[in-house]
Amino acid sequence: MADLFSDAWMKSFMEQWNAEPELSDALQKINFNSIIAYGFDGEDTPRGVLTVENGKAVAAGIYNGEKLSWDLRATFDNWNKWLEKPPGMMGLGMAYTTRKLKFNVGDYGAMVKDPRMAGPFIKSFSVMGRA
Repeated sequence: MADLFSDAWMKSFMEQWNAEPELSDALQKINFNSIIAYGFDGEDTPRGVLTVENGKAVAAGIYNGEKLSWDLRATFDNWNKWLEKPPGMMGLGMAYTTRKLKFNVGDYGAMVKDPRMAGPFIKSFSVMGRA
């Protein structure tokens, strides 16, 4: 497995994202467009970025100053824990409440209140584990 959030890892994540109907097809139905960054808590910038157009990931790689819609951060240990055993809605809620998962950009509250987005967001963690 490539290093977490490296260029190679992000490209693998993009392939897995597009291969998962509960993620890409579900987001396509709501015309979801976003630039999503992933990284480690405490670092100045995220490590990897995924560009999503109409639910499908169209670009992925290392972060290069893109204007972000979402910037998700956690410790290396927490990311690895979630990749091994993806959290459900309750687990993600606890991670957010206890600041184990941080949204440096993006509105977690608005996202989880919209089931059309919450379900795919939860699914993205199991997809990450396949990258």
